[in-house]
Amino acid sequence: MTQAPSNKMRFRMFAVMLAITIGIGSVLVYQLFNIQFVKGEEYQRSAVEQQMRSLKIAPARGEIQDTNGKILAVSATVWNVIVDPVVVDKEVKNGQTEADIIAENLAPILEMDAAVIKEKCLTPNTRSVFLKKRIEKPQQEAINQFLTDHPSIRSVYMLEDTKRYYPYGSLASTVIGFVNDENVGGAGLESQYNKVLSGTPGMVVTAKTARENDMDTRYQQRYEPENGHSLVLTLDETIQHFLEKHIENAVNEHNIKNRAVGIVMDVNTGAILGMTTKPDFDPNNFKEISDPAAKERLVLAAVASGGTNTDAYREALSNEQNLQWRNKAVSDPYEPGSVFKVITAATALDTGSASLNNYYDCFGSITVKDREIGCWKLYGHGNQSFAQTLQHSCNPAFVQIGFSIGGATFYDYFDTFGFTQGTGIDLPGEAGSIYHPRERLSTNLVTLASCSFGQTFKVTPIQMITGISTAVNGGNLVTPYLVRQVVDENGSVVEAHEPVIRRQVISEQTSKTIAELMETVVSAPDGSGRNAYLAGYRVGGKTGTSQKLDQVLSEDGREEHVLSFVGVAPMDDPQIAVLVVLDSPELDDVLSSTIAVPVGKYILEDILSYIGVEPKYTAEEMKNLDLTTPNTIGLDLQKAKDTLAEMNLGVKVIGQGETVLKQVPTPSTQIPRDATILLYTDEDIAPNLVEVPNVFGLGTSVVNQMITNAGLNLSFTGGLGRENSVASRQTPEAGTMVEAGTVVTVELTALDTAGVY
Repeated sequence: MTQAPSNKMRFRMFAVMLAITIGIGSVLVYQLFNIQFVKGEEYQRSAVEQQMRSLKIAPARGEIQDTNGKILAVSATVWNVIVDPVVVDKEVKNGQTEADIIAENLAPILEMDAAVIKEKCLTPNTRSVFLKKRIEKPQQEAINQFLTDHPSIRSVYMLEDTKRYYPYGSLASTVIGFVNDENVGGAGLESQYNKVLSGTPGMVVTAKTARENDMDTRYQQRYEPENGHSLVLTLDETIQHFLEKHIENAVNEHNIKNRAVGIVMDVNTGAILGMTTKPDFDPNNFKEISDPAAKERLVLAAVASGGTNTDAYREALSNEQNLQWRNKAVSDPYEPGSVFKVITAATALDTGSASLNNYYDCFGSITVKDREIGCWKLYGHGNQSFAQTLQHSCNPAFVQIGFSIGGATFYDYFDTFGFTQGTGIDLPGEAGSIYHPRERLSTNLVTLASCSFGQTFKVTPIQMITGISTAVNGGNLVTPYLVRQVVDENGSVVEAHEPVIRRQVISEQTSKTIAELMETVVSAPDGSGRNAYLAGYRVGGKTGTSQKLDQVLSEDGREEHVLSFVGVAPMDDPQIAVLVVLDSPELDDVLSSTIAVPVGKYILEDILSYIGVEPKYTAEEMKNLDLTTPNTIGLDLQKAKDTLAEMNLGVKVIGQGETVLKQVPTPSTQIPRDATILLYTDEDIAPNLVEVPNVFGLGTSVVNQMITNAGLNLSFTGGLGRENSVASRQTPEAGTMVEAGTVVTVELTALDTAGVY
């Protein structure tokens, strides 16, 4: 018979159960306390990480526009294709895993190897892997169709991004720069204004189920991106086109070994209207090397290093890429040579160290201590006025002018003109100049002598054109700039950049005098810049041919030079300055140091017409102006003859008819005043084709004889009537077959009989 538990036993059992209950309860309470209070925030974060996914939304990068609103850089929507390996189903169904299906279908769309895609789908311990970045609309639509056809696949998704496009290709590429693979500005304005252009990314936060499916849209939060602002530049696409066309022609015609730089600047405001460096690159394919010489160097590097997959080759490639991206107009100093004589002349006049009444002797050279400094003209210029020293670009005269200024004052003006500091232009990588300290200029006459005509120191092209602008704009040192406005996506102005005058450097009177002197450099028959003469326009300028301080002689022992020219127009009211710098051209042709001058002339000619500066011809210029061919087609032959006779034009009739059926040159063609017009009166007469003779390098009388004897009309431009003028360019080109009577335009360039300057 079972004995019933006693009260004592019941009490013990109750005590044990109570102790167990209290113990378990205490543990649970402790754990709850620990979870809720001690580690509550940590577990909350972990839960959010497991349940929520945040996806970044890229903002639209702002545009870059020229001063007239033409788009130079724009971003378009693209998509990044991403896979989440955690969600990829590893189960084999019908002989394939999800990774197999994704790889098989996306490989042809993304133009990738299927094995690479599959490997990315199976990447361990990661939630998102890029299959491909920045695909465009056709590929995005194809992937959307794939996902529609395979609704069970939730591991692949796409996120919007932006891709940069440059509609004008390489135009102004070293100024604009590029956007790299991370959508960050890598050079130029894209880099300088990256924060302004980039905007602020947005985000989509989505709640997920345990099986990684998106929850209801009420658990999704979207934070819209703030798009970047746009830049409106001072750069004018048309002026930039003129500039690049003529600089590129110079590079090709004269085999420029190193850089070629061109800058167009508003002398009064510092606004950059055009800026180029050749060789350049296409920012749409910024990693691709465009310079043929650079490509050859890389081929040699590949051979030397044993292939293109070596560290040495990759370093060589990186160096070449950085070289082509660099804006050498602001980052590479050069020896300015005789262009700097404008600054020396301005300093001398402003300090009273010299005046227009001073005269200077030149006998071909001047001796300074133990150094003989030569003039480009072997037997010298004799006795010459202050104005003539600039026209002749006479080194011995400018040594004397430099001595009259004195080393300390020369340095002070060098500094005040801005040559000891950067210009402050809104571009990255601006270099400083390399110059002599004040003490050396004050104590070393040889140094002062060489500096007075632009040698033994270096400045950047942007410093040089800024200094020239100061000399002609009334004496104000301005800060050059490229961005005129920052605007939002609605076109509202966020920030406007106004011209900045840093200081008054020389007096207005000195500046006016310098402008007048620079005009005589072009207008005087023996002026060093006479090849920049433009009928109807008042153009001033200064040439420069400098020896390179750090040059290595070529294989044939020939020294290399930097040829440059600065032109300013119109000189009665200076508006624009053009600087051309050609580093190490081949000097085997007859043009010698005058190579840069015609380039500057062509640029000015295009720009002045474009900006609406009306030509004002002198009576002498009017005599040589071309005419416009009248339209005689359909006229009675006698009426046509009378019309042409009234214009003092010659007539040659071909055929037996009484009505003009065709004429050469055609109507509205620019023709010389002594041209002969060919009138065809029969329908069955075949055109009389003749070959354009080669007149390059020949004098005017020989050119006239050859062109006329070929049955062609001749129109001269350039240095007509000036001594030692020869043909430097002709249109159409030599060897071209044209109809008899066609106008051949020959550009004349005045040569110098000794040396370079």
